[in-house]
Amino acid sequence: MDRRRFIQAGSAVGSGMLLPGLDVVAAQAAPRQTLPPVTDPLYLNPIADPQAIPRFVNALPPPSRIDVTAGGTRTLRASPVVQDVLGGGLGLTTPVWGFGQNGSRRGSGTSVSYPGPTFVAVKDRPVHVHWVNELPFRHLLPVDTTIHWAFQHTDYTIARNGVPSVVHLHGGHTDPQSDGHPDAWYTVTGTHGPRFAGTRFSYGNTQEAATLWYHDHALGITRLNVYAGLAGFYFLRDRHELSLIEDHKLPSGPYEIELVIQDRMFYPDGRLAYPDIPADSPDWPGGPSVQPEFFGQVILVNGKAWPYLDVEPRQYRLRLLNGSNSRFYRLSVDGSWPFPVTQIATEDGFLYRPLPLDAPLVISPGERVELVADFRGLRGSQFTVTNDAPTPFPDGTPVAPPADQVLQLRVSRPLDQKVPEPRLPGTLRKAPFTVDKPPARTRQLLLFEGTDSFGRPRPLLGTVEKGGLAWSDPITEDPALNTAEIWEVFNTTPDTHPIHLHLVRFQVLDRAPFTADQDPRTGALTNIQVGEAQPPGPGEQGPKDTVQMPPGQVTRIKALFDKRGLYVWHCHILEHEDNEMMRPYQVT
Repeated sequence: MDRRRFIQAGSAVGSGMLLPGLDVVAAQAAPRQTLPPVTDPLYLNPIADPQAIPRFVNALPPPSRIDVTAGGTRTLRASPVVQDVLGGGLGLTTPVWGFGQNGSRRGSGTSVSYPGPTFVAVKDRPVHVHWVNELPFRHLLPVDTTIHWAFQHTDYTIARNGVPSVVHLHGGHTDPQSDGHPDAWYTVTGTHGPRFAGTRFSYGNTQEAATLWYHDHALGITRLNVYAGLAGFYFLRDRHELSLIEDHKLPSGPYEIELVIQDRMFYPDGRLAYPDIPADSPDWPGGPSVQPEFFGQVILVNGKAWPYLDVEPRQYRLRLLNGSNSRFYRLSVDGSWPFPVTQIATEDGFLYRPLPLDAPLVISPGERVELVADFRGLRGSQFTVTNDAPTPFPDGTPVAPPADQVLQLRVSRPLDQKVPEPRLPGTLRKAPFTVDKPPARTRQLLLFEGTDSFGRPRPLLGTVEKGGLAWSDPITEDPALNTAEIWEVFNTTPDTHPIHLHLVRFQVLDRAPFTADQDPRTGALTNIQVGEAQPPGPGEQGPKDTVQMPPGQVTRIKALFDKRGLYVWHCHILEHEDNEMMRPYQVT
């Protein structure tokens, strides 16, 4: 079975087996113990009918915040916690993993939450975090031990040593020992990986204001640990951003809201469900198999299924994160924006000018976008944010209900007349973002899809000359310290990949179609012909750390490598990252 047909098989839920969705009145009726079950070929046991989960009856939960604007040291614990993720009066709770300042070994663990608390930091005021792993001796989700993961080629087991984890500050300009290298994992028993450098990480916060996020990054198990709940926001402010807030040019306080969008599936009793079928191979040793991608049909925002947000008739600053494993979102209100929406920032900083949106917003896994939504004059209105991104993106299966709905916005709160209405400035930074240093080198790199020894799809990074390369192959990217490079990445796969580089923020230069001869075994390219280059979209012209690389195109980025050490670059589709679409690189 090829990968696209394999993915479509997982969309069988919704093809005649689903029950009609419940309306609000039914959702508020007497609680019940389980949801209606349905069968799906990706799961060994029946799962919950996504259509039976109420929509827009749960208020959007705001993550708690940790104020580290003065710098300092904090301890955050990764621990199990039980939350009402589905809500709607169902009477169901979901065991998840979260972060908190009190964990399972210190009191009740009530401060642990999914998603984790939002850090609020300030530029040039270092923050030190002691990341404590209090994860249990059994995973919430099915673990495939046939792929290259933390415990491979060791005698360690989760039952004896605990769940491996390490935290990466995504988008952070971080020294290598605090970057959350995939092989720097550790467990509750002290077992650790070959790159382990301790559990106390230092964040210098030497970059400009940005919407960063932290999440698990353990080798070969990231998809499961993030799915279980190990993620949270990290806001970095600087003097410029604070002056915009103080001068009433940006919404702030209760009008600045973080939104992490994720997709999940559940069992009828409310537990998280993740595909657990074995591989279809005569040589398969048994147990669950990693999936090419994962697409859940239950959309969570801030850890709550299909919430609503009550707003005043004023402007709001919305910090969006696509925290899903594989799902892209193409967000709009049924294809348009019936209220003014303006993009002000990419992952790692402001755009040069505010960008009014006149089309749906596409956001891939790992990407962040900052928006200002203007609800003035719309008191009493109600809007449903929708999603119509195919799976896989961009040419896969059309999105099916109920995953075509995300969040409901209700302009229902009275306007607080005491709060000044902000006026967006004409420019948000002194000049358009560029990496000014001349490139010392241009590299030609590759996105390739092969198969593993069990016949499963195996996405790889590599070079045009060598073809696809595995995680353990010798390093091929070795930029010199304080040099800039241009990376030309040729996507020979059928799908768009969100490619993330640790350490750096980069400039997207352009994209162009290409043709080439490809070795079917190695993936290496010859006789490359590149067409006319197109500049990046206006919403990509800020500082980036994750970029969409469409199929059949070469995407060019430019970055400055200004810290010495070992880092990684990878696809941020977590199922791809965990199954070898990740490579180390060394700044020498």
